Amino acid sequence: MPLPARDRLDGAHDLARAAPPLQPGDRVAILSPSWAAPAHFPAIHEQALRRLRDEIGVEPVELPTTRRDSSAAERAADVNAAFADPSIRAIMSTIGGDDQITVLKHLDADVIRANPKRFLGYSDNTNLLNYLWYHGIAGVYGGSTQVHLGPVPDEEHLASLRAALFGGDFRLVAPARTRDVGIRWDDPRALTDRAPNLPAEPWTWSGPRRTVTGPTWGGCLEIVEWTLAANRWMRPVDDYRGAVLLLEPHEEMPTPDQNHRLLRNLGERGILGSASAFLWGRPPVSDHEHPTTESAASKQRAEHREVVLRAVAEYNPDLVVAMDVDFGHTSPQLLLPYGGSITVDGESQTITAHFG
Repeated sequence: MPLPARDRLDGAHDLARAAPPLQPGDRVAILSPSWAAPAHFPAIHEQALRRLRDEIGVEPVELPTTRRDSSAAERAADVNAAFADPSIRAIMSTIGGDDQITVLKHLDADVIRANPKRFLGYSDNTNLLNYLWYHGIAGVYGGSTQVHLGPVPDEEHLASLRAALFGGDFRLVAPARTRDVGIRWDDPRALTDRAPNLPAEPWTWSGPRRTVTGPTWGGCLEIVEWTLAANRWMRPVDDYRGAVLLLEPHEEMPTPDQNHRLLRNLGERGILGSASAFLWGRPPVSDHEHPTTESAASKQRAEHREVVLRAVAEYNPDLVVAMDVDFGHTSPQLLLPYGGSITVDGESQTITAHFG
């Protein structure tokens, strides 16, 4: 049944609450819950910390594993310590990785629930964001000191980062240029030069021309699939009803068919059919080893859009959909609430993040 022209849906709305916004000068824990990139590229890390102090206005705080390759239990201990410390107001991940799912079993849910904080991360950090959502704490999808603050940052990213930390509404605007393949971190130019760019294609919209406000859930599509496979920290399907799905492919460039299979799994689980809107992140289509042309990149992204729309047609044809939105593995990267609220307006084709 079609939804009203404007509605707030039942389901996930009361499951996750955002921690209070920060004030200038507040302390923010900088953690490596996945890969400790700062251990290998310290100059990028140091520049990111300076930007947090000088341009964002917060005080970064490192813990023992921030710059050290560590076991899952050691990384979890730092996550627990950051949540337990009353002087720390938010937590930001340095980067993603590929094994954060092994960290979750070492977390202290009682400590985390008693001390909610804004956690910022993406990619492999989907694991921790979903864990927090399961325990009633909203987070932020996006933010990375190593990827987006150590190199020369995009102003669009900085604006959304400030909103994510300090609160308020943030209207997403499609950028004019994209810089999805950065300068290698072992190249000194990464500290001073902007990465090469290409023209950005406009976002593509599909579905009913209505406005939906709902809580978000999802993240990196591959990590969401791991969560489904492990079947831990997943709620009944009804708890996802009305959610705005945030889904985006990872940087290893899965094929459109691979992404369709993962979306199909969400459809069979009932989550895709329960959603109120769907934001598809612009997929990476090149890297240093696999350069591409502007026309080839456009063709590849069109193939990804086709499989997204095929999955939507199969499981939720009334879904409001925006594709190639600049979140996740993108640059500029726009941060979005995770468990918090977003308004997706299919009539005006606008997206507004509500960071509280």
